[in-house]
Parts: sequence; structure tokens; C-alpha cells
Amino acid sequence: MKYTVESDIGRKRSINEDRAAFVTREDGLQMALVADGMGGHNAGDVASQMASEEARTLFLQAKSKSFTTMDKKKEWLLETVKKLNKTLYRYASSNPDCSGMGTTLIIVLIEKLHCLIAHVGDSRVYHFYDNKVKQITKDHSYVNALVESGEISVEEAENHPKKNVILKALGTDSRVEPDLYEMMLTPYSYILVCSDGLSNKVDMRAMGAVIFDSLSLQEKGKKLVELANASGGEDNISLVLLMKEGES
Repeated sequence: MKYTVESDIGRKRSINEDRAAFVTREDGLQMALVADGMGGHNAGDVASQMASEEARTLFLQAKSKSFTTMDKKKEWLLETVKKLNKTLYRYASSNPDCSGMGTTLIIVLIEKLHCLIAHVGDSRVYHFYDNKVKQITKDHSYVNALVESGEISVEEAENHPKKNVILKALGTDSRVEPDLYEMMLTPYSYILVCSDGLSNKVDMRAMGAVIFDSLSLQEKGKKLVELANASGGEDNISLVLLMKEGES
């Protein structure tokens, strides 16, 4: 699996509250992660940093038997997200400066052509293949709930005044239930994991134009960040872009 990681402060923010990472275990299992923090002062930065670092530690220290079957992988993901949530919630409760802090979280476990995804918040996963693109995750947002219920259209959602209101995040409540998704890669396809600093500024068509271009993987990641900044860059912009080469 080829990958590139980008995390940019954007043009308007004074601090980067996003975290993005890609980690490979000794047994070959891989993990991509994006966390987009929120909260007053530097609390969003604290939340995303804590979630990213602890997820990395739990992934690298887990025993191989935790990942031998699909059910065990799902169990590990659910337990890990709940552990992270408990850690963040307790920290926020005992540190007034971080009261109410939270973060989105996407963890993708990758083994050969199979991906298992845990998702909380409005960061996203996209799959690019055969000159097509599919959004895998569904936002845990107020606006997406309106779209799903048929109250507003997808087009109306784009400029809705409450577009950034999140209904579910890590650390804001004592309990959280992530959504789980499974997907199979095709050879020479791409996975994009990103914060809303990218997805709010660059539509899927523009993303695809970059990803299916003949640039290097690193150049594609940087170009996506450039496009988001060129469209205003009001938010932090983070991504993990993965490419699967051939069957394995």
C-alpha cells in the first residue's frame, strides 16, 4: 500500500486542530487515521492529539490474535473507539480549560484488499476507482440528518447555515457508538480519508481530477490541499491518501 499524509493549518486558523497518520504493524496490518478536533482555546488540538496518539499506541501494542478474523477486527475497533472516547471524556471533565472538547475520528484497518472503517463525526472516506468516486461514510451532522429525512436537498445542504453542526463526536459524551463500514479495494484504486477542511472546499469531481491525474501520490496529496486553500482555506485541511497497487 502506497500512502501520503498531509495536514495543513489552512489560511484562517491560528492552530492546527487536525491529526492524520498512517501506521504499519510488524505483522503487516495497516491503519490510516484522521481526527479533526473541536473545542474552545486549544482544546480541539488536545482532543485530536490524544485520540491520534492513543489509537496508534493501542494499534501497535495489540496482539495479532485481535485481528485474525473479521469479527475480531470489528470488536477491536469498537473497543478502541470506546476506550478513546472514555479517555477524552474523563480528561475534559477533569480539566476546565478542555471542557466540551471533542474530535471527529476515522480509523481504517487495511489488510491486503480489505478495509474496515470506524467513523465518528463528519470527516470522510472516499473510494476512487475506474475513474469513479464513491463516498463511503455518512456525516454525523445536523445537515446530513435533514438530507436523509428528505427535508432538504443535497444542493441545499452545501450552503446551509448549520452545515458545521456535528451530532456525534469523540469525547463530548460518556458513550459513543461509531459507524462501521467494510469495503474491498480494487487493484490500482485509491482511498482518501480527510477532514471537512478538504471535503467542504473541494467537490468529488475536482478530487477525482487530481487523483486520476498522472502526478505522484505525494503531489496529489499536496494538490488537494492547495485546492482547498485556493477556495478559502478557512479550516485546517488533513488527509491520508492511499493507493493499492495490483493484487496481493
